Amino acid sequence: MQERLDWITCQPQSWLHWAPLNGGMQAHALLTQRYPRATCTLVEPGGANARHVERMVTPPWWQARRWLQARSQVLAEVTQPAQMLWANMNLHMSHQPQALLQQWHRALAVDGFLMFSCLGPDSLKELRVLYQALDWPAPSHEFTDMHDWGDMLIGAGFAEPVMDMERITLTFESPQRVLQELRGLGRNLHVDRFQALRGRRWHTQLLDAIEKNAMQLTFEVVYGHAFKPAPKLAVQAQSEITLDQMRAALTRGKVASAGRPEPQSSLNQHE
Repeated sequence: MQERLDWITCQPQSWLHWAPLNGGMQAHALLTQRYPRATCTLVEPGGANARHVERMVTPPWWQARRWLQARSQVLAEVTQPAQMLWANMNLHMSHQPQALLQQWHRALAVDGFLMFSCLGPDSLKELRVLYQALDWPAPSHEFTDMHDWGDMLIGAGFAEPVMDMERITLTFESPQRVLQELRGLGRNLHVDRFQALRGRRWHTQLLDAIEKNAMQLTFEVVYGHAFKPAPKLAVQAQSEITLDQMRAALTRGKVASAGRPEPQSSLNQHE
């Protein structure tokens, strides 16, 4: 995502970092270096997460950069539109992604741009095969294809969406490390997921199955950016004219037949 910022000539004076704790605070430091004079708002809905993020982005009083850089603020919701919104690894974890895209659209100023990444449909395919072989419910919900994200961006009011993806294969040293990585990714939103608590025997079976078949996991990472265009002029669904204007229009549209009396307008019958 950092590399894709080189494609954009706009230098934002203000930007939003959406759910930075989940997306990675390392990216926040890099963005702050890229835009040192831009004001930043970190949007973190959870109260505990917000306090943690605020401690992380507030430099000690003795550091010089505390005075040289624009002060960042941590809020639960957007109060002022910004010129850039940065959302890393958040969109695929929303149970209402179209509503989230519309929320991002409202959070941007006109000509502002959105930068985001999320997981694509090939992610965790090894784990899906493993769960299917053991006749377990799916380990995660289905991830959306990048072309569908492009359509949803346009539906949310964005313009000029650019989408691309890459596949990354990670090899883990132990099945416990695999589960640690999965816990950090988020939650399972599948409607048919297992609803109750699992037991120790199931956990042991899972670790054994991962060690045999899923020590390597595929992650399809989808990248996208789009702009917020100026709003189009609204076209009224209906227009109003007076009764006299209607009479005049009907009169101009009449063609009287020769030798026949002109038919009376239905408007005159109700006068």
